[in-house]
Amino acid sequence: MVKQKVEEEIRSGIIMTVFSTASAVGKTLLSVNMAAELARSGYKVCVVDLDLQFGDICNYLHLSPQKTIYDAHKAAENTVGQLDYGEYMTPYEYEDTVFSVLAAPLKMEEAYNIPTQAVIEVLAGIRGEYDYVVLDTTATFSDLNLAVMDLSTMITFVGIVDFIPTIKNMKVGYDTMRSIGYEKNKIRFVLNRSNSKTHIELQDVEQLLEERFYHILPNDFLTAIDSIHQGIPLVINDEETVLSRGMQELIEKYTNRARQRSSRKNASLSSWVKRLFK
Repeated sequence: MVKQKVEEEIRSGIIMTVFSTASAVGKTLLSVNMAAELARSGYKVCVVDLDLQFGDICNYLHLSPQKTIYDAHKAAENTVGQLDYGEYMTPYEYEDTVFSVLAAPLKMEEAYNIPTQAVIEVLAGIRGEYDYVVLDTTATFSDLNLAVMDLSTMITFVGIVDFIPTIKNMKVGYDTMRSIGYEKNKIRFVLNRSNSKTHIELQDVEQLLEERFYHILPNDFLTAIDSIHQGIPLVINDEETVLSRGMQELIEKYTNRARQRSSRKNASLSSWVKRLFK
């Protein structure tokens, strides 16, 4: 029964929103790596750039989109019935890993002419075509961000522990999410650049937030920049790093693969112990 419920949820498309209350915390880098790791694991994945004015996903992946979310929105306005959203995707492919990108508008005036409801309708249309839809958002509580967070299965709340104002904004953001009714298990705090030079203790931040970090990513700025320069997500690059492994482990948590691996390990250990004491 539980397995059937999970399969039905996957078929309807799990929406994973990446959000923060601060800029330059690694949201876009994390979004493309989440999409790449899910795709590498065999899922059909789409990553949507919802920074409509200044989206960077295609820049990070060295893609030149011919169509964008704006084109999908305009086509949906003039289409009766189900639109084929595949026509508006830009494919990303590296070796055996393939996923789709729904790019941000190419022109500023296009970004201003996409209503929030239109974005929600586009997401509803593509949700049925993908196992996972990853949304890269801006660092604001805009109408659009609130609407997509309502729609989301889970929200990856990315933070860094560098300055007091950044931490304060994380606290304000989390309190806002809780006050509007989001369950605690919907919001997953992910700490980026955990070992960067700072005099702020992690446990002090968790005490302030009244919540523990769901996952912690190490600081590896040079590796992250190199990934962007190459246009290859860290998790599918041939060279494994502590940062790429950290991102893979995050997706393992989200898809329960870490638990399954642990269960197999415990089962194997149990069998070994039983044989030993026969």
